[in-house]
Amino acid sequence: MMVEVRRWTIGQVAERAGVATSALRFYEEHGLITSERNNAGHRRYRPDVARRVGFIQVAQRVGLRLEEVRQVLDTLPKSRTPSRKDWERLAASCRPLLDARIAIITALRDQLDSCIGCGCLSLDTCGLYNADDRAARFGAGPRYLLGDSSDA
Repeated sequence: MMVEVRRWTIGQVAERAGVATSALRFYEEHGLITSERNNAGHRRYRPDVARRVGFIQVAQRVGLRLEEVRQVLDTLPKSRTPSRKDWERLAASCRPLLDARIAIITALRDQLDSCIGCGCLSLDTCGLYNADDRAARFGAGPRYLLGDSSDA
């Protein structure tokens, strides 16, 4: 026996998720969530879309790009409500990406008041940390913050 799953309106999802309806349309346009259309052409969402929207919101707050979020969400099944195991696999696949972000954020927090290897030579101590812009040999940008060592 097949159980009919209730569908939510765009307004119901928006209210439950704490986002504007325009955000839901945006997420759908970019392949992050999906809806079905009723006979009148109105969007209807499975209840599990609220969890996806919650994931999107948190992922964006920690700095993941929408493309990264979409790639992660694409690992969830499309034809059924994701199970606990599905979400566990998603979480495990996100761990390396999140660990890398945590490392960068920690380095930024801990090193922002010192040289980050950008080559600007504007801090009083830059001559000590990055004399003659030695960090440039590693490439453009904040080389020490990105993990290059001044000892290398």
